[in-house]
Amino acid sequence: MGFGAVRYRSADGLSLHARDYGARGGGTPVLCLPGLTRNAKDFDTLAERLAPGRRVVCADFRGRGLSQYGEPASYRADIEMADTLALMDQLDIARAAVVGTSRGGIVAMFLAARAKARLAGIAFNDVGPRLEPEGLLRIRSYLSPAASFSSWAEAAAAVRATNAGVAGLTDGQWLSFARRLFRDEDGVPVIDYDPGLIANFPDRETIESGKVPELWALFDAVAPLPALVLRGANSDLLSALTVSEMERRHGDLTAVTVEGRGHVPFLDEAESLAAIDDWLRRVDAFAARSG
Repeated sequence: MGFGAVRYRSADGLSLHARDYGARGGGTPVLCLPGLTRNAKDFDTLAERLAPGRRVVCADFRGRGLSQYGEPASYRADIEMADTLALMDQLDIARAAVVGTSRGGIVAMFLAARAKARLAGIAFNDVGPRLEPEGLLRIRSYLSPAASFSSWAEAAAAVRATNAGVAGLTDGQWLSFARRLFRDEDGVPVIDYDPGLIANFPDRETIESGKVPELWALFDAVAPLPALVLRGANSDLLSALTVSEMERRHGDLTAVTVEGRGHVPFLDEAESLAAIDDWLRRVDAFAARSG
């Protein structure tokens, strides 16, 4: 089906980018928000699958993918929330269901707390209100220094090394994974995000001392929106204990463990797709009830 490129402006004047897939009728629109260093390419398989029945929009946050880089101090979830609302306004999307991968799920919690009327549901992809130190330290390790590679084979090997929780991929699938994470410049893979992202990432001392804030107050704002949490069975960022607490606090949240995945599931696994299909049925019913 393919997608159209969308350009829109942030409140501070940045030129931001998103992919707009397919049908504009039918089910509730889906808005896909990527992880910290990731971009709209992450959702291509899912978007192509969903687009025949509903509109799917996949964002590049500021400083990632084809969006303009900003001041490092602006790489914050609350500002990315404001950018997301600007995207929805430009596309005349009054209300959407959000699929949030990692950082995207945190932005979705900010949306629930501050603009809940714009949401019809949230699917959290391996993220929750509490983030485990092991995963945060791993992410910090590849943010600084920013990676550089001389070939795509080298990039694929590095991705494999930093995603030890992922099982069962062929060499070709690892290469495809790398091509979603990096951009090609004259045959050489280059990071597809601003290295300045590290400016607002917790430092090692904060992580190791357990001082990274937990976001339960934001998560509690998600109710009564239909919710889903997908957790990679080998995730080092989202614990099973945190998922259990999310279930306890939210009466309409389904939790699914994705075997052979770490942080994060790819959203092309059979169990991920079945869970998303079920969640979207609940989203559409909720949207119909609530107008």
